[in-house]
Amino acid sequence: MSARLRVVVADDERPARSFLVALLRSFDDVAVVGEAASGKEAIALIERERPDLALLDLQMPELDGIGVARSLKTHEMPLVAFVTAYDEYAVRAFEVNAVDYLLKPVDKARLRQTLNRAQERVEHAEIVAEQASRVGAAIDSYEAAPRTPYLERIPVRRRDDVVLVPVNQVASIVANGELLTITTVRNERHTITYRLKDIEARLDPARFIRLGRGTLANVDVITKVSAMPGGTHVATLANGQKLQVSRLQSRVLRERFLKL
Repeated sequence: MSARLRVVVADDERPARSFLVALLRSFDDVAVVGEAASGKEAIALIERERPDLALLDLQMPELDGIGVARSLKTHEMPLVAFVTAYDEYAVRAFEVNAVDYLLKPVDKARLRQTLNRAQERVEHAEIVAEQASRVGAAIDSYEAAPRTPYLERIPVRRRDDVVLVPVNQVASIVANGELLTITTVRNERHTITYRLKDIEARLDPARFIRLGRGTLANVDVITKVSAMPGGTHVATLANGQKLQVSRLQSRVLRERFLKL
């Protein structure tokens, strides 16, 4: 029997990291040799442990998965699979350059495929410089990809399918721990693993407004705003949703939308 595949995981979100580590530990031929909660920790961990495979979260503050890969010396570069909430530019870049990736929330069967590919490459002693070059090329093409200013569709993972939800059909996006619940104007609900602040940055601020710390709403579907005690408000949407508006955002709402 071949030696167990030595793997490290880097993700700044603890629940997502714990979930991935638990999946990895369910495989007998895998050894998790370390976890990192930041890009800087990931670099130190990889340099110390010299794993066969690094699963790097693409979206980490300060130093993301790409920053980690760029910072490693060629001879220290393990096999790399980037973990990402669906990003069409990243996926295209990784696929073109034969760099593996996993979509959040990570599916166990898809993870198994990644591990199998890594095991094959380790057993065939793939030249480290070749794979480092491939990762470098993927990063270059990802960073060079022209970005559209704002999202027009939000991709939602459903088992092996990706459902595309038009942004103009989104009524609200509400954070619930590490998950976001997207509710459409037809009251369809979708769940994605993503940070609210990150998706807010990719939405047109003229179309979406922050109602509170964990809530975004589509301005075009707000039908009523009711004053509440303490200077807060409740926004009623066209789909019947009622969303609390914080005191701070109530002021913003009044200034932007409630004056003729």
